[in-house]
Amino acid sequence: MKRLALAVLFASSICGPVLAETLPPGLRSATLLPGWVTQDGNRMVALDLQLEPGWKTYWRKPGDSGIPPEFDWSASTNVGAVTPHWPAPEVIVSGDDRTLGFHDRLVLPIEIQPEAKREPVAVSLTVSFGLCETICVPANLSLEASSPLPERDPLIDAALAAEPVISSERPTCGIAAIDDGMRVHARVPSRGGPQAVAIELADAPDVWVSGADIDDSGTAVADLVGPSREPFEVDESALVFTAIDDGRATEYRGCDRAD
Repeated sequence: MKRLALAVLFASSICGPVLAETLPPGLRSATLLPGWVTQDGNRMVALDLQLEPGWKTYWRKPGDSGIPPEFDWSASTNVGAVTPHWPAPEVIVSGDDRTLGFHDRLVLPIEIQPEAKREPVAVSLTVSFGLCETICVPANLSLEASSPLPERDPLIDAALAAEPVISSERPTCGIAAIDDGMRVHARVPSRGGPQAVAIELADAPDVWVSGADIDDSGTAVADLVGPSREPFEVDESALVFTAIDDGRATEYRGCDRAD
C-alpha cells in the first residue's frame, strides 16, 4: 500500500479570521467560529473552512494519499481535554485512489473542557491540514475565536448532527502479523456493502494505519505499522471502524476476533 509523499508547503500565521490575500491555494476563507458554552461548562467552537470549486480537504483518517489534520492548542489558555466532532466524510475518488474528506466546506465542531471549571477559555488554534485539487498542498493556519455567543450556532449544530452514528454492533475481525507490523481484516456490518471503511487504532498516534481496501467479499483490509516496523500486539477493543455509504457514516468500536 502506498505511503504518503508531499512536496509543497504553504504556511500562514494569522490570528482571527484569515483574509483572502493570506490564504493558501484552494481556500476561500478560514474562521474559528466562537460557538457557545455548553450546559456542562465546556466551550464549543468550530473550524470553518470554505474551499474553492474543485478543491477538497481531508477527514481525520484520510487514507493513504491524504494529509491528516493536526491541531495545536498551546497558545490557548485554560484548555483541558479537546474533542473534535467530525461530521461524516465524503468518499472522494481520484484515479485508483479513494480518500475521505470534504468538498466545498468543512465545519468541524470542537468541544473544549476547561482545566479550571467556571473560568473563561481563550481559544487559539494552529491547524495543519491538506488541500487538494490536482496536487496536494499542506497548509498551516493560526486562528483565534472571539467571545462565546449567548445562544447555540445553527451551523455548528448542523455539523454535530452529521457525526457518524455509533453502533453497538462489533465487526468480525482477524489480526495477523506481517513483515513490518500487523494486518487487520474486518467484516463490517452493512446491508449493501460500504463504499469505504476507515480503520483506526485508538490512543496509538505513533502507529501508521493504511487506507483500507475492500475485497470482493466486503472485507476491509488495512496494515498497521509501528515505529519499530515489526509485529506488535494489537488490542481488538482499541480498533475503530468507520463505514461510509452514500453520505452516511457508522462507527464501530472494537471487533470480535475470528482467528
